[in-house]
Amino acid sequence: MPKLVELLAELAPQAGVIVVLVNPNNANAEGVVRNTQEAARVKGVPLSVLKAGTGGEIDAAFASLHQLQVGGVVVDPDGFFNSGRRREQIIALAARFVVPVIYPHPQYVAAGGLISYGTDDAPIYRQAGIYAGRILKGERPADLPVQQPTTFELLVNLKTATALGLTIPPSILARADEVIE
Repeated sequence: MPKLVELLAELAPQAGVIVVLVNPNNANAEGVVRNTQEAARVKGVPLSVLKAGTGGEIDAAFASLHQLQVGGVVVDPDGFFNSGRRREQIIALAARFVVPVIYPHPQYVAAGGLISYGTDDAPIYRQAGIYAGRILKGERPADLPVQQPTTFELLVNLKTATALGLTIPPSILARADEVIE
């Protein structure tokens, strides 16, 4: 979350308020909020929290952005938001309300989102399958090493940036792993 806040602040330095969109039904939501609040405090950016645990609540959250004078949105890496239908809904709402949104997974940018920084879930799922196979062959789960992602990708969609009237800073483009034109 700190890197997402940092990138969004760099992308939209004029943003008065940044919002983090979280799913209140996730047990990790409060931790995500705390991490994001700390990152915003360090960057000197005001942060608001919008909670959405249903499709209707996502619509309502985006509808409230104007009155909050939001300059950008950070999406929580919650599986609820990353599901195909919700991902498409959030991308469409970002376009409709003309707000820059940073996402935690590259699938968002491939589907038309503006920018993402995070892990590609495919290798994680592949490793989970390998571990499941090893467990089914008799290995004890406690004997398997805990693994964490080591590669993070920065993706930028220039078509979406143009549609939002944004110019992506050269510093972000230079660090991008992939730029969609």
